[in-house]
Amino acid sequence: MHTAVGEFTLEFWKEGRTHERRSGLRGTVPGFGEVVLTAPLPLKHTPGSVVSEVRGPSIPTAVFETRGIHTEATDLPTLNGSTLRVGDAMVYLRRNRFGLTHRARALRFRYGGDHYLLRAVNRKRFVLVRRADDEDPGTTLTARLSGFGGRRLTVRTTGRAVAADISLAVLFAGVDRAPLTRSGAVRAALGRSTRLFAESQA
Repeated sequence: MHTAVGEFTLEFWKEGRTHERRSGLRGTVPGFGEVVLTAPLPLKHTPGSVVSEVRGPSIPTAVFETRGIHTEATDLPTLNGSTLRVGDAMVYLRRNRFGLTHRARALRFRYGGDHYLLRAVNRKRFVLVRRADDEDPGTTLTARLSGFGGRRLTVRTTGRAVAADISLAVLFAGVDRAPLTRSGAVRAALGRSTRLFAESQA
């Protein structure tokens, strides 16, 4: 079902303590109801990995997971060593790590027969595009995180969205998107190296 969504906003939430703590963003999306992003899931339930998840009664559940030693130095799943699942489908991700522009470094994938592109605008803004085809004009979702620590997500939708568009746009707010820009990739790598070294000395 294609729906004209317009703009929607999700707000920060948090509950639980220590190893059971959950937090993320949630709110109501016109035409799709309540949507909840948990970023990340409690580490107690995801040993050896960092996982973000989106759920809602009218959208497919989407899960982004990262495994590897670098997960010890990150609070959100990263694009390195990652897997994406939407509903029951495993989604193959590809990107050019050596691209010189934001568009060249964009993340590309296919789900449900649709081709998607995710590109960064800057550290707090990103754009998800479902490409047009012979049957559908596609849609563009422009997302912006604001507030301290990204406590608010505002998404503006151009065109008519399908449920997967909503799941994916919200999910990527709970993913470390730094590698989509050259400067962000360098900062992220240096930050992880510093954090891993500090933890090894503790």
